[in-house]
Amino acid sequence: MSNDQKNELAVITGASSGIGFELAKCAAEDGYDLAIAANEPDIQAAADKLTAMGVKVYAAEVDLATREGVARFAHAIEQTGKPVRLLMANAGRGLGHGFLDQALEDAQQVVDTNISGTITLVHELGRQMRERGDGRILFTGSIAGLMPGSFQAVYNGTKAFVNSFSFALREELKDTGVTVTCLMPGATDTAFFERAGLTDTAIGQGDKDDPEKVARAGYGAMMAGEGDVVAGWKNKAMAAASGMVSSERLAAQHRKMAEPGSGKS
Repeated sequence: MSNDQKNELAVITGASSGIGFELAKCAAEDGYDLAIAANEPDIQAAADKLTAMGVKVYAAEVDLATREGVARFAHAIEQTGKPVRLLMANAGRGLGHGFLDQALEDAQQVVDTNISGTITLVHELGRQMRERGDGRILFTGSIAGLMPGSFQAVYNGTKAFVNSFSFALREELKDTGVTVTCLMPGATDTAFFERAGLTDTAIGQGDKDDPEKVARAGYGAMMAGEGDVVAGWKNKAMAAASGMVSSERLAAQHRKMAEPGSGKS
């Protein structure tokens, strides 16, 4: 670890558990100080574990679905006095069941977290990176964004946005010294399915990837400046197939995975 690196910061959202926490561990192993955020008290417990790795950790319990929450986190980052070298926009929220059976405010929360909060923070920190001519951005998209998500319609739609947005931003920042990478995981063993109300579905009860392996694949791709990475061979196959199957058929296939009661018990 260089002396310069000791003064640089890695920012990770949704870092209290799962993929986000594992991404933070990757950055800590490389010697970056961390600014982490989540909308739950568990972010402090995560900060304690990461601090034990020998880096400084700045933790914020904020709701990144709101402009106020993003502004509070951005201010906390500014107060560290450290340049942001890595930005991992990982915060996300899922939601199962049919769209018309969901509370509209719950669906809106998914949009505000996965899209609005994400682009607000990236707009703020990305400008700083571009001005400096240096930085790496990682979005946690999803292979869900490659298919119409019957019974996860809003969630898959937001991930389609994130996937597309990341590639567009990557092209816009070409030759600026700032790279953009999109991590597209499949079903991963995190609290996502319980929080999204998907525990009685086939996808909620199916095999899932290890969040540490997923995070390391994404982190490695980001540090290598790659455009995207799909973690896991099954997910790679699904991603490839999505480009050769009609949207109608993909929606029907997704129904089998995500319809309430599609699980074994």
